[in-house]
Amino acid sequence: MTIAKLRIARPTDDIEALKPFYIDGLCLKVLAEFSDHSGFDGLMVGDPELPYHFEFTKNFGHLAGRAPTKDNLIVFYLPDTREWKQAVQRMQDVGFAPVTSFNPYWDILGRTFEDPDGYRVVLQNASWG
Repeated sequence: MTIAKLRIARPTDDIEALKPFYIDGLCLKVLAEFSDHSGFDGLMVGDPELPYHFEFTKNFGHLAGRAPTKDNLIVFYLPDTREWKQAVQRMQDVGFAPVTSFNPYWDILGRTFEDPDGYRVVLQNASWG
């Protein structure tokens, strides 16, 4: 059976501003980049071994704006406490401080970080599934 790949795509006004958050902080790799493809620049980040990645695009002449709410989340479940602490520390070392989650549930076993566009990523010290 073929495993489907998941791409989470969204617009941004500044691709370069997202790189420290997703590449340095979350340790995702640049999978592809493109510029001026039908008026769009783009960046895809992820891990080539995993079935998901993120795509950020900028369209010339279009304002993407910030996240519509504080509850737009991507959640990474990190059940190993040592790995979770390292991931949280890495985000802080890159310059991103945890923010209080809109839903207090995520503050119990996790830390929430906000990217330059206002979208949030939760590093959750739990397993899922």
